[in-house]
Formats: sequence, structure tokens, C-alpha cells
Amino acid sequence: MIEHFDLGTVNWARAQFALTAMYHWIFVPLTLGLTFLCAFFETIYVKTGKEEWKELAKFWMKLFGINFAIGVATGIILEFEFGTNWANYSWMVGDIFGAPLAIEGIAAFFLEATFFAVMFFGWDRVSKGFHLFSTWMVAIGSNLSALWILVANGWMQFPTGMTFNPDTARFEMQNFFDVVLSPYAISKFTHATTSGFALSSLFVIAISSYYLAKKRHVLMAKRSIAVAAVFGLVSSLMLAFTGDEAAFIDAKHQPMKLAAMEGLWNGQTAAPIVAFGLVNGMKEPGDYNEPFIFEFHVPGILSLLANRKIDSFVPGINDLVFGNKNQGITGAAEKIEKGRLAVKYLAEYKEAQKSGDLARASSALNRFNLHKSYLGYGHLQAPKDIVPPVSITFYSFHIMVAVGTGMILIFFLYLAFTARGTLEKQTWLYPLGFIFFLLAFMAGEAGWVVAEVGRQPWAIQDLLPVTVARTDIPSSNVKLTFFMFFVTFTLLLIAEVRIMLKQIQIGPKEVK
Repeated sequence: MIEHFDLGTVNWARAQFALTAMYHWIFVPLTLGLTFLCAFFETIYVKTGKEEWKELAKFWMKLFGINFAIGVATGIILEFEFGTNWANYSWMVGDIFGAPLAIEGIAAFFLEATFFAVMFFGWDRVSKGFHLFSTWMVAIGSNLSALWILVANGWMQFPTGMTFNPDTARFEMQNFFDVVLSPYAISKFTHATTSGFALSSLFVIAISSYYLAKKRHVLMAKRSIAVAAVFGLVSSLMLAFTGDEAAFIDAKHQPMKLAAMEGLWNGQTAAPIVAFGLVNGMKEPGDYNEPFIFEFHVPGILSLLANRKIDSFVPGINDLVFGNKNQGITGAAEKIEKGRLAVKYLAEYKEAQKSGDLARASSALNRFNLHKSYLGYGHLQAPKDIVPPVSITFYSFHIMVAVGTGMILIFFLYLAFTARGTLEKQTWLYPLGFIFFLLAFMAGEAGWVVAEVGRQPWAIQDLLPVTVARTDIPSSNVKLTFFMFFVTFTLLLIAEVRIMLKQIQIGPKEVK
């Protein structure tokens, strides 16, 4: 069975979701990290009793509040798009996907919102201890929100803890803890949050460096940098560790994504990692074109990252498309054939049930169960459909890795010069702090491109292609709302930047 669909609707729905998600991710990382930095600053204030730390916490809370308000707006729109543009997806997996999102709204977001007002307006109305508790609750609540959202996303990458109900044609949850504690959920949460911590630390460092360059609020800037550099260095090191773990999990459950990340077309033993290179965009599965116009690679490292063995085999794109009997890899053509049988027997089962032919229904169900793990492949049209956009995935991955590596060095330099007491003399370092703050945004967006573009064509890995997950509406409708959101989000971003710049220009209140 070959599914007929309006590719224009699918692509515009993809584009709209990508637009919303990427705008949303501009605001989320700052929310995740600034809350903890504010909590650190206020904790120091409560411990030392020094008013300078209180004003420091208040200043960064103002910037956090501006960012938080706009981030909520984009997040709400993002969740609505599941119903407007991806109705089939919402119907088929709502039993599973909706649970963590509901918990995020009921528990985590309410926890965050409950203490938000106390954190901002309770300085002189509640005790020091309760105000500090409220600040920590906002920090924990904002990161718990991220946890449940990333649990939902992790399930899309690695569907577990569920079963397919042939009577309703829906995926239904069987084990909540399998969903929450899946390796992808844990990996997504730790990697995304540590990236947010690192970016927020660079945000504080960039603004503080501006004050040092202007010789304004010098004491505040030094103290902010000291805390942010420690938090950022620890976070960036953890970011590298969680990134390595994410690649290891991809090798096991999303090998096509890993192959695209490294531009690996033919599987290899002691597979190399490409340090940098220029991808040949004309390369197609099964052809004889070279994968790269030029490249610099390090032998064996990809095998080490993927399998923890330097002499192990890592499958390439061609192995996954055409199969590799020597390595026990089933080709996409065989999976598509089994998937189409699954679709056929499911339709036969539904028809037999409707007509009351129980014997035929039982036979069709048994045959369906033999092939149901390939159900998603039954909606693909050709084996090459399982290949994601290789160039986009490759470049996004390498941008993410390069910037992440550079961040470790930047944090180390700021921390080292702060410890020596010579930071004010290192004026050459200040522009680098600002540049890497902007690069960290780029790396964060690139990370999501790798995660989402790298798993195409799947809405749910191996089970539901995006062409089936769509809402059956005219592409003109999605196109119109795409441009409406683009204008709205851009205006919101401009407004945030203007308000932020105004607050930065005012600066923190000086303690006399």
C-alpha cells in the first residue's frame, strides 16, 4: 500500500514546526540556566548577608523574567501545532505523548508559576529563607518542565513502553516508567539542560564583560563572571560527556542518524570520525560519487564512540538502505515489503471484524502481528526514503561539536584569569565571550537540527512517517500560518532584545 498525500502540506507543516521550535529554543536555554545562576547568587547573599549579592540576583532575575515571558508564548503555540498540523500523530500516539506533556503542565509548570511571583515580588514581603526557597523552586520547576517535554521527545526517537492496538489503530502506553526512564529520555534531558546551562553562563559572561570593558559595575561583573565561569565550565564538560552518550545511543537505536552525522555512506571497521570536510551534495544511495569533496578524518574514533571498540563495524547509509548480510543488517526494501504486508493485514483485520467474520479476523491479526514492527515502513515509497538530509545533518552536528569544544576553552580562560585576579587586563578576551555567546545559540539550534532532521522521515522512529502523521488540510492554510508566526515571533524576539538591552544599559543597582 502506497500512501497518497500532499507533499506541500507535509513540508510546510514541517517548516512551521521547525520555525516555532527554533524560535522557542532561543528562549528556553536562558530560562534553564539563568534560574540556577540566580539561585546561586541569592544563596551567596543569604550566606554572607552582603547586599551586593542581593542586587546582583535581582538584576539577573529581571533579565530572566523578560526571557521567561516570551518563551512561554512560543511554547504554547508549539504544543497547539500538534493538533493543528499533526492531527493523525496526535490521534495515534496521544495516549503516550500526551501524558508527559500533561504532567509538565500540571506539575512542573505550576510549581514554577507558583513561586515565580514570590521570587520577583516577595523580596521585602517574605523571609530570606522562604524567598531563597522560592527561587530554587523556580529553577527546579523550569528544568522539570524541560524533563517532561524531553521525555515526550525521547519517546519519539525511541518508542518503548507501549503497544499497538489494532482495533483503534493507536499506540497505547503499557509501562509509564519505561517511557520516562528510556535511555533517550535521560540522554535528551541531560544534554539539553547542560547546553542551556552553558549558554546561560556565556550570557552572564558576555554582559559582564561589556561592563568590564566600559568600566561600569566592575565588582558586580567580576562576581558574576566568577560564578558563571565555574557553572559554565562544569556544564560544558558535562555537555561533552552527555553528547558522547547520545551518539552511543544513536548507534544502537538510530544508526541512520549517526551515519548521516558523519557522512558515512559505506560501513567500515575502525570507522573514522570526520573532523571537518565539505560534503558532496550530489551523493545518492548506491551511486559511485565520492561522499566528500574534501575531508580530514581520524581513523577508528567513530567506531570507538559508537561501540566503545576501536576495531568494531559501524554501518553506513548504503548498508542500512540496501542491507548487509555479513553484518546481519536488513535492507529497507525488505522492511518496506514487510511493512506493506502489515498495513494490508491490518486493513483485512478491520474489514473482517466489521463484517463479523471472526475466523478471518483472527487469521489476519496473527499475520499482522508477525509484521507489525515494520508497520511504519509500509507507508514509505522507496528504500532511499529512509535517508535523512545528509548535508544538513552533517554540518549541524559538526557546528555543534566545534562550538561545544570552544566553549570549554572560553570558560577555562575566564576562570583562570579570574582566579589570578588579572581578568580586567584581558580586554582581548571580552569580544570572545560575546562571540561564543552567539555561537552557543547557533550550536543549540544545530543540536536540535541533528536530533530532528537526522531522524527523518520518521515522526515516531520506524513506526510512523511524517507523511502519515500530518493533518489532511490544504497547504495554503499551513503556509499562511507559517508567515503569521514568522512575523509574530520575529517581533517578539525584537521586543525581547530591545527590552534586554535597555535593562543592561541601566545595569544593577549599586550598593553604597
